[in-house]
Amino acid sequence: MGEKVVSGGFDLSDRQRYRHRLRQCLAGLERLLEEKRFDRPQNLMGLEIELNLVGSDGFPRMLNHAVLERIASPDFQTELGQFNLEVNIAPHRLSARVLDQLAEELRTGLGYADRKAQELAARIVMIGILPTLTSDDLVAANLSEVDRYHLLNEQIMTARGEEISVDIQGVERLTYSAESIAAEAACTSVQLHLQVTPGRFADVWNAAQAATAAQIAVGANAPFAFGRELWRESRPELFLQATDTRPAELQAQGVRPRTWFGERWIDGVFDLFEENLKYFPALLPLSGEEDPQQVLDEGGTPSLYELVLHNGTVYRWNRPVYGIVNGVPHLRVENRVLPAGPTVTDVIANAAFYYGLVRTLADEQRPVWGRLAFDDAARNFTEACRHGIDAELLWPSRRRLGGVVRVPAVRLVRDELLPMAAAGLDAWGVDAADRDRYLGVIEERCKRRVNGASWQAAAFHRELRAGLSREAALAAMTRRYCELTRTEEPVHLWPA
Repeated sequence: MGEKVVSGGFDLSDRQRYRHRLRQCLAGLERLLEEKRFDRPQNLMGLEIELNLVGSDGFPRMLNHAVLERIASPDFQTELGQFNLEVNIAPHRLSARVLDQLAEELRTGLGYADRKAQELAARIVMIGILPTLTSDDLVAANLSEVDRYHLLNEQIMTARGEEISVDIQGVERLTYSAESIAAEAACTSVQLHLQVTPGRFADVWNAAQAATAAQIAVGANAPFAFGRELWRESRPELFLQATDTRPAELQAQGVRPRTWFGERWIDGVFDLFEENLKYFPALLPLSGEEDPQQVLDEGGTPSLYELVLHNGTVYRWNRPVYGIVNGVPHLRVENRVLPAGPTVTDVIANAAFYYGLVRTLADEQRPVWGRLAFDDAARNFTEACRHGIDAELLWPSRRRLGGVVRVPAVRLVRDELLPMAAAGLDAWGVDAADRDRYLGVIEERCKRRVNGASWQAAAFHRELRAGLSREAALAAMTRRYCELTRTEEPVHLWPA
């Protein structure tokens, strides 16, 4: 949701007008689909990474605007918290040496940004949740000085009607109450975009949903929040609770949270946008002037402004995206599952695994979503968040009688999903050297049972055993993490 908005209240007529506009946009999308107005296959992918600013002491630095002024590049933008930035990589075609090219662009861009941050006594680090963040850091005063963030905070808190309550039981328990959505800023992720045609959208989205648990299991990198050791990937649960507009009564009634995995496999992209209107009230009822039907009648491409804005306030882990380039509309699947980091090599390895696996799963004659219940896919997601590399997942059996079996994630990935990812990268036309290098990183994580989360937890407990206090141990671990990310050795090779 990158639209610039102006802070201000909304009255009843604003919401009624917005709801009417949303329905017009949905009808416009339906007509675009019926008339086959969308872009032809492009095999395009894109990448966004949310970043943290830290000091030499390992604690957050609240100065993203000052750092952005020094960076002075449109590739870097604000994020929710003043200790956050986001970097956007231009779309690339999935082919040839694209993975190495992406890695080089990221190293160059992040290296430049980090040098500019150092001018202000800060460093840039990729991590799912910065372990040294505290509840004192995550207050409304530390939201970025951008109207849309403050308006979103105001509207979520108004819809909820009471304080945000976070309660996560993991290795330890975290309970936390706040008067703002600032805890959402703790959750920094990688977003992987894949442009798809309408005819392919359902297969790709379903495949991405099925793949999420494996992505989290091998890529978990957020075991701490507010000084507590929680789930191996605590970010999705913290994000869900930090953005929850439902008071306890609506939760008890089964009202859906705005951050959710979903509840069914889909038949087309229209299903998801229709669900957005059906289940989720508007948070930002800002209406434009465009009439989508008139624009279509005149041969143009409607922006579907209200539909896009509303979609940006529904936080699916695989989100549908409507976009326009050079006057031609297109659709993307935005995969929002992965945490940031630890290194550029790790990020690109995670991307290679995702793009390869999704391609093969979407191409299968007997798709996995025809053999795996959606509820089992959702349970897999939660299991992977809780246990990371040690998770056990439900997956369709390859035996003659079929059925679903429970299998360790590392074995499933190593024996079945990595070969599928390799075949998928081959189908995209990715160079074999890139394929083997980056999928090899995933294979080694499985062999050694090491990812960012397991390394962080082990390093923290080592510092505790050395006699440091909890706060000092978290800070020492974070400083060491920051040092090792700059070696560009993938996390499975870091000293234990």
